[in-house]
Amino acid sequence: MNKLKRRIILLALSFLPVEKQAAVSRWLRGRQELKKLRKADCVIVTCPKSGRTWLRIMLSRLVQRRYGLPETAVIGTTAFHRANPALPGIFFTHDSYIGDYTGNRESKADYLGKRIVFLVRDPRDIAVSAYFQWKFRTDRHKRALHSSFFEGRDLSVFDFAMHPMGSLQKNIDRMNSWNRARARLGDMLVVRYEDLRAEPDKWLARVADFTGYAASPEEIADAVEFASLENMKKMEREGSFGDKSRRFTSGKQESSDAYKVRRGKIGGYRDYFTDEQLPQIDALVDTTLAPEYGYSKKPA
Repeated sequence: MNKLKRRIILLALSFLPVEKQAAVSRWLRGRQELKKLRKADCVIVTCPKSGRTWLRIMLSRLVQRRYGLPETAVIGTTAFHRANPALPGIFFTHDSYIGDYTGNRESKADYLGKRIVFLVRDPRDIAVSAYFQWKFRTDRHKRALHSSFFEGRDLSVFDFAMHPMGSLQKNIDRMNSWNRARARLGDMLVVRYEDLRAEPDKWLARVADFTGYAASPEEIADAVEFASLENMKKMEREGSFGDKSRRFTSGKQESSDAYKVRRGKIGGYRDYFTDEQLPQIDALVDTTLAPEYGYSKKPA
């Protein structure tokens, strides 16, 4: 319903330049997300393409088994929260819009008082994943409003990554902004995608405890197995969450790179850039990303 309202408003404003429409769209999304944030007990902030769907499925699985819910009931759906209204409310966000609405993009003041999980990933791997999402999975409406500077251009993955408005710089800026605000926010758990991949049981247990979804070792092991890369691929390709669930389903795609669940490979970005391009990609991370995350060569 909220999405339909936004579409109606933007249709009425279709006479405006696309940049103005994008600003209105972001403002409307920010207002909607702020309402959800204020109701939540805990917020999971993620860089795009950092394993948010994977983590969400694992956390949801903990409750599915405990309360006999179907596999399609995930955090954020009505069926999920009806199972036990006493469960802590978790809000998932990329923190892409709330700051546009409130003006608190740098201070993160809107998140004060919330338990925060910040899920990050090497921004070079994010850039490659974001490129394939933009190329294959972003609908025309969203492309026109949020990627108008790329529209109509036959960009390579390197051009997309290195463009000032591309995913690499945007996510470096996002991670740096949260690193600067971390001391002010207090109750915050930083989780690296790479660590979650290496030790999923350990890190899922930490996230579950932190968010109020504490689980037994057996429940953790079951959730990790259920959300394995191969099973996630299978569920996406079979449309297990319904054909209309764009968040979890892509339908049949013409390329393996077009799917939401692709490879999950750590450092896989190196497979997509030439020997001449890699030093430029690495230098941008090494010179501009906060070293606290462990992705750059600068000492923390």
